[in-house]
Amino acid sequence: MAKIFYRERNKIGAGDQQPRFAVVGVQGTDLTFFQQHLRKGELDAIAQSTGAELVELPRGKGEHRGESGGGGKRKQSRKRTALRRK
Repeated sequence: MAKIFYRERNKIGAGDQQPRFAVVGVQGTDLTFFQQHLRKGELDAIAQSTGAELVELPRGKGEHRGESGGGGKRKQSRKRTALRRK
């Protein structure tokens, strides 16, 4: 049976008018997604028509926030931009 793995997006709240879910991966089917962010109704319709099972991935609780690791490209680019403005 095919599976569609998805998770809730981090920066989207319940009242926002934007798609709340992000497709993370697909297993066992030849299905291509052209849109990364989808609404729950859209995910349900895709799963029903393809016979796939929806698997919601748990969100992290942010316990690793501030630890070293990762690229840090966003922080680096902000520092460079701040230096250019001086």
